[in-house]
Amino acid sequence: MLQQFFTGHRTIAMLLAIIVVIVPFIIYYVTIAKREHPKGLIAAALSNMGERFGYYIMNAILLLFLVSKFGLPDGTAGVIYSVFYFGIYVLSLVGGIIADKTQNYNKTIQWGLVIMSLGYVALAIPLFSKVGGVVTDGNGQWWAILIYTCIALLCIAFGNGLFKGNLQAIVGKMYDEYEAEAAKQGEEALKIARDRRDSGFQIFYVFINIGGVLAPFVAPLLREWWLKAHHFVYNADMASLCHQYLADGAVTSKFEETMSQAVTSGYQFVDNATFCSDYITVFNEGIHFAFIASVIAMLTSLVIFFTTKKKFPQPAKKEKAEVVEYTEEEKLTMAKEIKQRLYALFAVLGIAIFFWLSFHQNGQSLSVFARDFVQTDSIAPEIWQALNPFFVIFLTPIVMIVFAALARRGKGISTPRKIAIGMGIAGCAYLFLMLISIMNNYPSGEEFRAMDLVQMTTAGLAKAAPWVLIVTYFFLTVAELFISPLGLSFVSKVAPRHMVGLCQGLWLGATAIGNLLIWIGPVMYNAWPIQYCWMVFLIICLVSMGVMLGMVKWLEKVTQ
Repeated sequence: MLQQFFTGHRTIAMLLAIIVVIVPFIIYYVTIAKREHPKGLIAAALSNMGERFGYYIMNAILLLFLVSKFGLPDGTAGVIYSVFYFGIYVLSLVGGIIADKTQNYNKTIQWGLVIMSLGYVALAIPLFSKVGGVVTDGNGQWWAILIYTCIALLCIAFGNGLFKGNLQAIVGKMYDEYEAEAAKQGEEALKIARDRRDSGFQIFYVFINIGGVLAPFVAPLLREWWLKAHHFVYNADMASLCHQYLADGAVTSKFEETMSQAVTSGYQFVDNATFCSDYITVFNEGIHFAFIASVIAMLTSLVIFFTTKKKFPQPAKKEKAEVVEYTEEEKLTMAKEIKQRLYALFAVLGIAIFFWLSFHQNGQSLSVFARDFVQTDSIAPEIWQALNPFFVIFLTPIVMIVFAALARRGKGISTPRKIAIGMGIAGCAYLFLMLISIMNNYPSGEEFRAMDLVQMTTAGLAKAAPWVLIVTYFFLTVAELFISPLGLSFVSKVAPRHMVGLCQGLWLGATAIGNLLIWIGPVMYNAWPIQYCWMVFLIICLVSMGVMLGMVKWLEKVTQ
């Protein structure tokens, strides 16, 4: 009986398996945090985890939701997604400025959660332009709903900007106070406290990914339940085929073939137009319900933060610096050093742009690749994004142990060299995808979607097994662990002391630019045989690695 349940409910079985695997890691991190770190760390991490859970529900489905609801091409949906992602990081700078000006970080964070909740509430309302049984009827109403959706996304991005960086600032202040207390006990205690700052932020980062690993399951489960309640079956191709039929009225063999698989015996068929309207509506209503889960997650995060905020210190205004007179020679030396540091910073920021452009294809070309080219009948394409945060939780301790062991043997790897290695590892992910695509002779995404089963068989094409996504996300996650947290560490090392805040803002700016460019992925994916799409990202990663390796000795010297 139990085996039959799990066979028929693979998504639930996969979710339960992941929960069982990550629970020991959660217990481990909580135990370490309580024993060795400031008291407020777990409260801040849980508050962040709730917000990230709600955010990653939306992040996992956004691109595919825009395509399935509005019938947008992958490239157009990708541009909206990219601008939204860009906004999150740019508005983090605005959120930091607001908190600095008001000196009320708690209020800024709380308002961020409230504004995000309002954005998710707006997305949770299932609005459709529906006249005469046709969803996108060409009368302009659907454009109004698309604009409404974009305004809701803007609310989420702005709320995220108020929340994201300011909670991290509070965690940083926790460790400032923690180290100040340790300093009273002597140099050895201070050294231990400083070493714990990095591991504390890693624990904080892991809790982000706990929310991220569970969130992608929410929308597919709710959508599957809602489709089943209306006598439909989930099919990754059906929504786009329905939009195509409503646009041109053409009945292709693939449309008929897919429609026969997308209904159960209880559905009362009237005509093709009514079926398409019904399927698109029910399909996307199920996704809208997922945004209700995001609202609940935001409110939970707000409750956790509000009830524990007394544990949190507040970053104070910087004291006015004492005026010090320097000789002309000292000024020239200082100016030269600052220039060198800023040159080094901008060199790494350039590499970071290309990393995020490549890495964040998980919500773009990799999502549509999972939809089109991978066998996802049992496990929806959105769910595979859970692999990245799962690997972060699982691999972080291993990476930490390896780095520590190398350091103990006197073979420690510098931060710039780690970043270069990370770009190479990211390249491995795209090399793997390119080889898979060549071996399977895959065409462009648009051409592949147009094929029915007979055409695919004649051309000798078949969808890839899910293990392809597992291998891809493994490489990308290892690359992330080499670059993302270590990039922040590099910025803190190289930034001139009086420009730390600005330099951290520049890191966010580089991340924003990389995210703004990620729409390129779906455009290439649909324009060329997909092996060339992966080849472009492979070249980007390899060139970035080569440039970084060429600068390693200089960067190591600057950070000494």
